[in-house]
Amino acid sequence: MASRTRGRTRSGTAARPGAPARFGTAPRTRGRRRGSSPAAPADGARRRRLSLRLTLPVLVLAAVMAMLMLRGYVHSEILADHRIRPEAASGRVPEKILDGGPVIDTRGGRTTSLRIPDHHLVLTFDDGPDPTWTPKVLDILKKHHAHAVFFVTGTMTSRHPQLVRRMVAEGHEVGVHTFSHPDLSYQSTKRIDWELSQTQLAITGAAGIRTSLFRPPYSSFADAMDDRSWPVTRYIGSRGYITVVNDTDSEDWRKPGVDAIVRDATPAAGKGAVVLMHDSGGDRHQTVEALDRFIPSLQQRGYTFGNLTEALNAPSAHTPVTGPDLWQGRAWIFLVQAADGVTGVLVAGLAVVGAAVLARFALMLCLSFAHARRVRRRNFRWGPPVTEPVSVLVPAYNEAKCIENTVRSLTASEHPLEILVVDDGSADGTAGIVEDLGLPDVRVIRQVNAGKPAALNRGLAEARHDIVVMMDGDTVFEPATVRELVQPFGDPRVGAVAGNAKVGNRDSLIGAWQHIEYVMGFNLDRRMYDVLRCMPTIPGAVGAFRRTALERVGGMSEDTLAEDTDITMAIHRDGWRVVYAERARAWTEAPESVSQLWSQRYRWSYGTMQAIWKHRGALLDRGPSGRFGRVGLPLVSLFMVVAPLLAPLIDAFLLYGIVFGPTRKTIGAWLGVLAVQAVCAAYAFRLDRERMTHLVSLPLQQILYRQLMYVVLLQSWITALTGGRLRWQKLRRTGVVGAPGGDPDRTKGRQPA
Repeated sequence: MASRTRGRTRSGTAARPGAPARFGTAPRTRGRRRGSSPAAPADGARRRRLSLRLTLPVLVLAAVMAMLMLRGYVHSEILADHRIRPEAASGRVPEKILDGGPVIDTRGGRTTSLRIPDHHLVLTFDDGPDPTWTPKVLDILKKHHAHAVFFVTGTMTSRHPQLVRRMVAEGHEVGVHTFSHPDLSYQSTKRIDWELSQTQLAITGAAGIRTSLFRPPYSSFADAMDDRSWPVTRYIGSRGYITVVNDTDSEDWRKPGVDAIVRDATPAAGKGAVVLMHDSGGDRHQTVEALDRFIPSLQQRGYTFGNLTEALNAPSAHTPVTGPDLWQGRAWIFLVQAADGVTGVLVAGLAVVGAAVLARFALMLCLSFAHARRVRRRNFRWGPPVTEPVSVLVPAYNEAKCIENTVRSLTASEHPLEILVVDDGSADGTAGIVEDLGLPDVRVIRQVNAGKPAALNRGLAEARHDIVVMMDGDTVFEPATVRELVQPFGDPRVGAVAGNAKVGNRDSLIGAWQHIEYVMGFNLDRRMYDVLRCMPTIPGAVGAFRRTALERVGGMSEDTLAEDTDITMAIHRDGWRVVYAERARAWTEAPESVSQLWSQRYRWSYGTMQAIWKHRGALLDRGPSGRFGRVGLPLVSLFMVVAPLLAPLIDAFLLYGIVFGPTRKTIGAWLGVLAVQAVCAAYAFRLDRERMTHLVSLPLQQILYRQLMYVVLLQSWITALTGGRLRWQKLRRTGVVGAPGGDPDRTKGRQPA
C-alpha cells in the first residue's frame, strides 16, 4: 500500500456548492488553519455525525448478515433437526386408530378415524413445492382433470409461493407438512407450534388461505402409529388440524421404476385410498411418468381423483385470510424472496471476488517475478547514470518530533541535493528546529497554513534543479535512497518514480500488520503495475518527479484528498511513464492506534475514489497516454475499490459456514485462501529481503485487520455517494523512526538496510 502524506487536519467538504454530491472534490482552503472552519460545528455535533457515519456501515453489514441468516433459516440450514426416531411400542394408541383409516381427527378431544370411499383416490404429494417437478405434476393433473392434496413445507412454500398459489387456483388442496421437516416426536410443544404457525404464515402469504390439513414428516400408515407419535397427533388435533397419513405408498422415493410405482400406487379390488407420492426431495421424473400413466389407467376403471374434502364430501379445508394476517404473510414472502435474491447476488459477488482475488494473486506473482528478474540483471540500466543534483521537498506541519531525523537522514545522502523544508504554518516550532540545526544545503521556507499541495507547489517554485524528490516530514531516507530513486530518469520517457516505503515502527501488532501490507503492496502491486505501465500512485513518503512533467500537468492539485494518486494519474494521462525503484527505501512511521489507522485509511480510500472519479475521462483517452485509461484505471477501480468492497462476503460466508455448516469444507476453503495469501506474502518478503517472522501474524491480520479495512472502505463509499464531509486528520507522531546510522534509541523499529 502506498504511504500517503500524513499530518494534515485541513477541513473540507466532499462536493463544491452547486456540484453533484457524488465523488465531489474537496474545496480549496488556502490561508485557513487546518482543522478550523468558520462553519465548524460544535464537538458534540461532530461526534454525532461521526457516529452516524460509523453506524451506516455497521447497519449495512448487519443487514447483509440478517439476509444471510434468513436465507439459511428458510433453507433449513439453521434450527433444522434431522433426527429420526425409531419405531416404539403402541400400547397407548387406541385400537380404532390402529385399525382405522388414514384420516385421523382428534380435534376437540375426538378420536375419529376415516377411510376414503371405494373408487375414490386421493393423491397426496409431500415435501414440495419444487420449482422443477411440481409444475410437471400440476400439468399432468390438469391434463387428466384430477385433483390432489399437496402437503407443503414452509421452507419450500416461502421460496416458491407462486406454485402454492397455482395449486389453490386449480382446485387442489394444500396441507401443512411442517416448516423444516423435523420428526415432531423429538420436539417440544413450543417447537411444534412454531413449525405449524410458520408454515401457515407462508401458505397465507402465498395463497391467502389457511388450511386444516396436516401430515407429519416421516409418517406411514395408521397402524404404524406408536406411543411417540400418538401424543403428537392428539396435540396437533388440539390445534385445530386433521392428521392425514396414507394407506397406499407408491414408494416413489425409492425410485424403483415407473412400473413399480404404478403397481404400488394401485389399491386392491376397487377400494378407496390415500396415495403417497412426492413432488420434491430429488429427481422425480419417475413419479411424473408414472402419474401420467396411472391416472388415465384408473380413470378407465371407474376411479375418480379428487382432493380430500371432495372424496369425503366434507367442507373445504381452506379458509380465506384477510386483514393484518394476510399482510403479515405477504410481508414474510417478500422478505424471504428478498433474502434469496440478495443471497443470490452475494453468491455471485463471492464468485466474482474469488476469481478476481485469485487472478490478481496469479498476475502479481507472475509480473513481480518478471519485474524483479528484469531490474536485477547485471547489465540492466535505465539509461545514462543520473548524477546531477536534485531538489528534495519536505512539506511539514507540526512535525517537531520527527523533522530532525528526517533532515539529518537527507544530509547523509550519497547523492548531491538541496533540501527545502516548507513549513506550512506549524504551531509547534518545526521551522525553528530545522533552522537551529545549521545544516548546509538546507533551506526553510515559511508560509501561512494552506495545505500540503500548496506547500509542495511553493517548494517546487523555489527548487533549483530539474528533478524533484518529495517526501513526508515523518519519513527518513537511507543514504542511497535518493541516488536509487532518480536513476530511472536516465530514460527520457520517465516522468515520475515511486520509491519503496517501509514501516519503521513494526514492533507492535498493528505495526506488524501494516508492515505486511506495505511489503506486499510495494513488492507485488507496484511491480505488477510497473510491468503493466499503469502505476496508480507515487507514495507521498518517497517519490520523485521530473519538473517538466509536473509543470505540464499544473503541479500538485487540491482537488482531491489523495494528491499523490491524483498527480500520478495526471502524469500518466500526459504520456509519461511512471516506474518503481525497489532499492529506494524510505522508513515511515505508521499509525499506532486503531483510531489513527481508521482516520488515515478513511482519507486514503475516499481520496482514491475522488481521483478515480476526477480522471474517469482517461477511459476515452487515445494513443500512448490512453494506456492508463484502458488498463490502469479499470484495474485500480476493480482491485482498490470494488473488490475490497465485496471481499467481506468471504468472511460473512466463512462465519456462516463455521456456525451452520459445512464446517470442515468452510474452514478448508478459508485455509486454502490463506495459504495462497501466505505464498504471495512470503514471496514479497523474499523479494524485499525481509525476515519472515512477521508473517506469523498473517492469519490474525486476515481475521481482524482486514475487517477494519472493509468497514473503512464501506464508510468511504457512503461518504462519496452521499456527498458527506471529510476532514484531514493530523496523526500523532512519536518520532521513533530515526535517521539511518543514528542513535539506536532513536531508530527503534527500523530494519537495517
